[in-house]
Amino acid sequence: MKGKFYSLFALLMVAVLLLAACAPAATPTPAKTTYKLAAIFPGVISDSDYNTLGYLGAEAVQKDLGVEMAYSESVAVPDIDRVMREYVDQGFNIIWTHGSQFVNQTLELAKSFPDVIFIAEGDAKPETLGANVWFIDRNFHIGFYGIGALAARITKTGKIGYIGGLTLPFSYAEVHAMQQAITDSGKTVEFKPVWAGDFNDPAKSRQVADTMIAEGYDVLVGSLNNGMLGVFEAAKANTGTKILVTAKYTDKTSIAPDNYVTSLLYDFVKPMKDIVGKIQAGEKGGYYPLGFATGVSIQTPLKNVDPSVETEMKAVIDDLVAGKITVVKDTSEVK
Repeated sequence: MKGKFYSLFALLMVAVLLLAACAPAATPTPAKTTYKLAAIFPGVISDSDYNTLGYLGAEAVQKDLGVEMAYSESVAVPDIDRVMREYVDQGFNIIWTHGSQFVNQTLELAKSFPDVIFIAEGDAKPETLGANVWFIDRNFHIGFYGIGALAARITKTGKIGYIGGLTLPFSYAEVHAMQQAITDSGKTVEFKPVWAGDFNDPAKSRQVADTMIAEGYDVLVGSLNNGMLGVFEAAKANTGTKILVTAKYTDKTSIAPDNYVTSLLYDFVKPMKDIVGKIQAGEKGGYYPLGFATGVSIQTPLKNVDPSVETEMKAVIDDLVAGKITVVKDTSEVK
């Protein structure tokens, strides 16, 4: 009996082993990708302007999404390719270049590193977008329609000046959008755009602003970074007609409270959290247009204007936000 028992046991063990051998092997669970974000800025993150906004976006990704983050500031265009490659070599697999001056190099390098995700910024969606590229379309023109509508309503002399940094496509689009808004307002206004040649040189922008003020322009629309300081200084120094100033990116009330009207505010926290969240969910590339629902707003309440202007502009802004006004995106050279 004992022998039969052992024989039966042996047969059962053989059957178990055969079944185990025939069973399909368990598929290993793929390891979850750990992302590391490198953010590259053209200026200093302490500028209380465009670069500060970018840093806050990268910081939010680190804090809220648990993504390791490193950054480089004051990176010049000739150095951007080298800096991006250094981050790739260090194992960073999300590279964000915060500035349209970097867009071409970013799109080109993305071709060489298909396993790295690149986030580029620009002012027109590229015809071809790599599978590993997210493109942030800044759409400055939409907000500048609102700024143009406002400027047409607050000028006392009927003369509005736009002061930009460099003659770039986004700046042309801002000017064309303002021209559209002025035409739509029905106001008879003289509008003059001038470029200081630098976004961050207060001395150059002060010179342009002083000249415009001397020519009777009483509303100055700035599309500058640190150069805005020169525009505000010129406005504050004028002892004749009160000069009103609008700015861009951040609230600049404290610089010239008696001259400041509003700013076209930008926020990169939501866009960056949206994009990196999508990357974590498996979306390696895509198109992300900025707008009133995704990081753009006109600062209200308006300052240093009549209540009637506030009322009129609320209607304009509401229509812009609702998409009832179609703002033409024209990046052609201003002539």
